[in-house]
Amino acid sequence: MRIAVLEDNEDQLKVVQLWLEGAGHHCHPHTEAADFLRTLKRSSFDLLMIDWELPVSSGIEVLGWVRKHIDWHIPVLFMTARDSEADIVHALEQGADDYIIKPASQVVTLARINALARRLGNPERLQTLLSFDDISIDVEKGEILQGGRRCELTEREFKLAVMLFNNLGRIISRDHLLEDIWGISADIATRTVDTHVSRLRQKLQLTPEHGWQLKAIYQHGYRLEYLGNSSAA
Repeated sequence: MRIAVLEDNEDQLKVVQLWLEGAGHHCHPHTEAADFLRTLKRSSFDLLMIDWELPVSSGIEVLGWVRKHIDWHIPVLFMTARDSEADIVHALEQGADDYIIKPASQVVTLARINALARRLGNPERLQTLLSFDDISIDVEKGEILQGGRRCELTEREFKLAVMLFNNLGRIISRDHLLEDIWGISADIATRTVDTHVSRLRQKLQLTPEHGWQLKAIYQHGYRLEYLGNSSAA
């Protein structure tokens, strides 16, 4: 998963980063709330880990911003030394999905993350068979059928299609796609995502007249939307 972490203790942040990356996740560490929020405005993630006690804004304030401005329910895991029952209840009522009290162990932290992924539908835990109107995707076979006809896609185009269909209606940032599908840094200047999206739109006919819209969201990324049966019906 692609995970953004907000923790002002740099030593603790490095430990958490080692845990996450050791488990195969992509970790994006932050020590300041302002920097964390700037990242969330331009990038998409599968899960957020937030500390409560921060130098300027509190973790609860950050959580409030997330729930107000992110257009889908991204899982949020609080990790904090605040251990009172009232604090736990307050964080959960404000929109946190789980709560870990410091000091936390590596095993418990990773188990909680995996549990959240199962419970809230981790985009990386793909179904082996996806079906949308006249499009069916067999993840194990690596093929997509449209109206019973096999679509000829490259390996990257197939992975891109699976990610978009599995996140239907959700904005996926370019750097998220670059990291998960191409395994390269978002800092690299490349139009490879745009090129692949354009090819995929043409090959799968992801256009309004066919009931789909694969839309570029300015300064954010891409969103695949199902418009329902249209003139194609």
